[in-house]
Amino acid sequence: MDSDESPSPPPQLTGVVIITLPPPNNPSLGKTITAYTLTDNSPQSQQTRHRQQQEHPLPPQLHPPQNSQFNFSLPMLFPGLPRKLFLFLAISIFALILYGSVFSYTLQDRYKSNNDDENKESFVFPLYHKFGIREVSQRDAEFKLGRFVDLDGESVVASVNDGIIRPHKSKINKKLVSSNAVAVDSSSIFPLRGNIYPDGLYFTYMIVGNPPRPYYLDMDTGSDLTWIQCDAPCSSCAKGANPLYKPRMGNILPYKDSLCMEIQRNHKPGYCETCQQCDYEIEYADHSSSMGVLARDELHLTIENGSLTKPNVVFGCAYDQQGLLLNTLVKTDGILGLSRAKVSLPSQLASQGIIKNVVGHCLTTNAGGGGYMFLGHDLVPSWGMAWVPMLDSPFMELYHTEILKINYGSSPLNLGARNSQVGWALFDTGSSYTYFTKQAYSELIASLKEVSSDGLVLDASDPTLPVCWRAKFPIRSIVDVKQFFKTLTLHFGSKWQIVSTKFHISPEGYLVISKKGNICLGILDGSEVHNGSTIILGDISLRGQLVVYDNVNKRIGWAKSHCMNPGRFKSLPFLEG
Repeated sequence: MDSDESPSPPPQLTGVVIITLPPPNNPSLGKTITAYTLTDNSPQSQQTRHRQQQEHPLPPQLHPPQNSQFNFSLPMLFPGLPRKLFLFLAISIFALILYGSVFSYTLQDRYKSNNDDENKESFVFPLYHKFGIREVSQRDAEFKLGRFVDLDGESVVASVNDGIIRPHKSKINKKLVSSNAVAVDSSSIFPLRGNIYPDGLYFTYMIVGNPPRPYYLDMDTGSDLTWIQCDAPCSSCAKGANPLYKPRMGNILPYKDSLCMEIQRNHKPGYCETCQQCDYEIEYADHSSSMGVLARDELHLTIENGSLTKPNVVFGCAYDQQGLLLNTLVKTDGILGLSRAKVSLPSQLASQGIIKNVVGHCLTTNAGGGGYMFLGHDLVPSWGMAWVPMLDSPFMELYHTEILKINYGSSPLNLGARNSQVGWALFDTGSSYTYFTKQAYSELIASLKEVSSDGLVLDASDPTLPVCWRAKFPIRSIVDVKQFFKTLTLHFGSKWQIVSTKFHISPEGYLVISKKGNICLGILDGSEVHNGSTIILGDISLRGQLVVYDNVNKRIGWAKSHCMNPGRFKSLPFLEG
């Protein structure tokens, strides 16, 4: 090149292209391409173009440009602005992008990153949904909150012949309930199946006994005792998903066992002093019941690091079910009790030093339902959770806390709390729907009258739930009518607390689509099924949230989540089956 030839101008920055690759463990999500063009200040030339591949959209993430030649400074492009201002703007933009990529969905299931720890102490269970069973409505929706009842001094006497319990009912004053009753420090992961409508419950599986056999159990944070339908023989059992559990002589729990005394602690002194076994009866809030004897057998659990443990646990050998349980047991074999009681499964595992007493579940909002649950503390997020204290009561071993107020949009709803401005709220996976106090429910219904002016018409002919609307257009999903409804906000805390902890329930968390194609309200009047003094958050409002019950620190926490897979797990067992 001649020296007198004018040098070519340096390359000018004309744009930046950011290519976001899919995660290595899920390439099907596709990539995102974002292009930014920088020119002069004329309105005609300043433009930003954003193009995404539509086959598999992925939330944009921030990645540095690969080409090192594109080194430039915003102050050089805009010399009139102070350097400190540019620095502040750059940090702010980076923080917003980072926040959006990390918090778009609860920590996108981001958990403690102690992956190298081989002594995991959590168990994760899949949640299953039931296919091919009858539709659930308010009339037969799950609403358990089980409690042990006194057998009025009369025992269900059983003898053991050839290793099988043979019950002989000497005198049982049981009130049969019609199926038409109103109802409205290792970790283990368990997949869940289930949905709100039409099935009305979520269940997982347990492997019990020797030889080990699988049983599908309805996940219930409002029940103390885990029980399985058993052949003792069974006097009133549903078909169930698997053959009945058959106990042996050595499996029957003696009456003097400490866990037997625990479930019978409220019985009269001297109750059944001569019994050689531990009889029980549970009555649920929907008036269904289960009767049986306590048994002890091996529970096969796979720890998060892949190893197998087989603790002996106590559960109910249930040979007499009545009421709505006979409907819900069409595709399940019993109930998984997850309350705070000593006889619950997490409490038993914690007492044996296998886990810390922590329970978590995550119910997906997908149409197919499902999710997962876990036992143990390893999968509890180390940050990003909202926590409230559990109420501590010796007579109520459920997961309940204090609630200050409820808002529908910006409108407050009256809690109807007696002698106090603070009410109670209960987290219960044994309830399909959510229940408000009578006052809060009445005011919510009054607030929802405005949707009639938006093109939705009340349809009293739909038997699915008490309040259903018919639209002038076909409804394919809740998203089609979401704009007509507002978010419910529950404010938790105490009256001395300056700032409340909020639990948001979007329209997807309280609406369902019925078989008729109507939109129905999945919040019911609690005074019609219980005393109505407590707000009960059922499955419908717990979806899309990772919910944790930390019995060690006596607190309840939640965070928004997709609920597809727990952190560090690419897939869950039996999710495909």
